[in-house]
Amino acid sequence: MKRPDTAAPDFFSPQVSSARRFYLDLNPPRRIRLAVVCGGVEHCAPDYQIQRATFPFHSLEYVAHGQGKLKLGRRSFELRPGSVFAYAPGIAQHITSDPQKPLVKYFVDFAGTQSEQWLRDCKLAAGSVSQVFPPTEIQPLFDELIRSGQRGTKHSAELCRHLFECLGVKLLEARAPRQGADSLAFLTFQNCREHIRAHFRRLRTLEQIARDCHVDTAYVCRLFRRYDHQSPYQFLMRLKMNAAAELLAQPGALVKNVAADLGFTNPFHFSRAFKAMFAVAPATFRKLR
Repeated sequence: MKRPDTAAPDFFSPQVSSARRFYLDLNPPRRIRLAVVCGGVEHCAPDYQIQRATFPFHSLEYVAHGQGKLKLGRRSFELRPGSVFAYAPGIAQHITSDPQKPLVKYFVDFAGTQSEQWLRDCKLAAGSVSQVFPPTEIQPLFDELIRSGQRGTKHSAELCRHLFECLGVKLLEARAPRQGADSLAFLTFQNCREHIRAHFRRLRTLEQIARDCHVDTAYVCRLFRRYDHQSPYQFLMRLKMNAAAELLAQPGALVKNVAADLGFTNPFHFSRAFKAMFAVAPATFRKLR
């Protein structure tokens, strides 16, 4: 159930200008697989500082705004928008906020036998820092996690756990390389991906994508394998087919017209691509709707 901030555990820093927090079970069963314990968002004061030799739970924190410094164990890091870091019992933490650009950071504390595995699956080991791009990519999930936790219903704990698991998948999708996150290679990848997203209806080939983005075809393929684990053409087809499904769901939609709208000169080629993506033909999909 929801507990008021007046009952906040003493491991929270009082040096915050405002905060939204929620509390679930602060003493979860030992054998539970994964459980969200508490979470929230803190608008840090200019003099914000927290220093702990250990912490009773595993924790994930995300910087939405501002800057600061972080020390986990013996490792030091700079914090900026998009920084995500994790720690666990036995790992000392020292977090300070930049007085000129105070931190706004989200956090979720969790426990359970699968806590370490959850972090490994996210490629974010306890005691490490990662980066998400764009910096705001995971903020909506954190906000929904807080809303669900604060409702205090009988389903809050289960709902928060599922949202937390979704957050792990989102971290994998939005993860950027910590070193060189602003490098030319990563920015080129982002530009190519956004160009495809904006112009997927008219784009047809890898060569068009490369030419529009002023890069070599082999290079854009390497960038997608490195940062997105799929080819640019696969990304293009996924966007086209998702749009196709939306169009086919409209009353009176014709397969040939949808194909043409998405840049397919051959309706049969479109039908094959649609079936390869969704395992049903366009005509069958229309009947399902």
